[in-house]
Order: sequence, then structure tokens, then C-alpha cells
Amino acid sequence: MNTLFGTKGKMTQAFIEGFRIPVTKVTLGPCTVIQIKDINKDGYWAVQLGFGTKKIKNTTKPLQGHSKKSNSTPRYLKEIKLSEKPNFAVGDIIKVGDIFSAGDVISVTAITKGKGFAGGVKRHGFKGGPRTHGQSDRERAPGSIGQTTTPGRVYKGKRMAGRMGSEQVTMKNLHVVSVDAEKNELSISSPIPGKAGIFLAVNKIKSGSLKDLEHEVVATVVEVEEAPEDAIKKEEIKEAEVK
Repeated sequence: MNTLFGTKGKMTQAFIEGFRIPVTKVTLGPCTVIQIKDINKDGYWAVQLGFGTKKIKNTTKPLQGHSKKSNSTPRYLKEIKLSEKPNFAVGDIIKVGDIFSAGDVISVTAITKGKGFAGGVKRHGFKGGPRTHGQSDRERAPGSIGQTTTPGRVYKGKRMAGRMGSEQVTMKNLHVVSVDAEKNELSISSPIPGKAGIFLAVNKIKSGSLKDLEHEVVATVVEVEEAPEDAIKKEEIKEAEVK
């Protein structure tokens, strides 16, 4: 069991080895075990978790009966597939401190922000058309989209203007900066997809320590500091070639 559900909070900052890094607060759990899937009955092992609370008047009768054994009316329901029989029973509560600890390497799955209808330049990073020679109306145009006589149609999946965002995205190799078991809060060392308050899943990839994150921060700072010097050296080489 290495996955837990929660909601995204606001961003803040943390200091590691004197370096400031962006941190996202996530309210993770507590999650209640609603149902356990049996491999003999359902064909696979899984645990269905419920997160949040919902008013009974806003809960349908089927959902009330489904979660009756757990004595809860969850707002969100989602299951986690397992490779073997779980050690949980219906009604058990799983908290953030039971799975995660500071330094763990994790992945976060959430729905990105919806941007509405967007053109090719914003949605796919198209360059656009020429801005001179009387083509003032082609600056953000996508260009040609079709083929010749063969195949005589536009291929499926052609990158064009359309709805942007509202897609499920998974960010991997993030780090847990801190765990607050009392507030059921997790601090993650990166911006994560979606707007504040959105439902998300956090998966533990492997155990680790904050030293791994410290090395990454130091390595990133070294690369940033070396970049301007490299640019200066390249300019000096160009000037020497010109002379």
C-alpha cells in the first residue's frame, strides 16, 4: 500500500542547506477503506478508499448502502490495485504518516488547469507565419494541415487549435520535504498540476532521505551559476574568430 488521496493546497517555500525551494502543501488523507476487492471474486486484489465527507442528503441511496459498513459518506471514491491480499479491513483509516516520511521519492497524479479553447501557438508552441510582405493576418496561423492527393485527407491526431488543459498528468521523482501527521499535511518539493483544492493521488515510488534532495538542489544551483560564464566564453571565442 503506497498510494493515498487528498487535495492540493497553496504553495509556499522551504529552505534546504541554505537554498530556497518551492513547496506545495497537500492535504493527504485520512482515507477510509470502503471495499476490498478479492482475486477469487473480482479477478484482482484492490482496496477502495474514500476521501473527504459528504452530506447524507446529497448522497445517493446506492452510495449510502455501498459505504454503510465503513460508517462514512466519502466525497471521493477511488481504488488502488495491489499485487497481494491487503492487510486492511473495511472501516480502517489510513493516515499520511502510515505511508510517507520526509525524503521519500513520490509521484503526483492530478487534473491540470483548464485553459479553454486555445490556438496552435499557445496550445502546441507553433511558430506562426511570416510577419512581413503583406501577411499581417498570418502571424498566429497554424499553416498547412492537409496532404496531397495521397491520402487526400487530414491525419488523425493532427495538432491544431482546440480545448487546452483539463488533462490527467503525472509528475514523477518529486520529494517529500516534511510530513505533518496532526494536520494530515504533506509538503512536496515542486509545483504540482491543477488548481488549489483539486483531488489528487500521491504515490510513493521509493524511500529516501532529504540528503538526496539537497544534492539535487546544489547541482541545480551549480548549473545555473556556470551558465553565464559559459556564455561569456562563447562570446570571447566568437570575437577572437572575427579578429
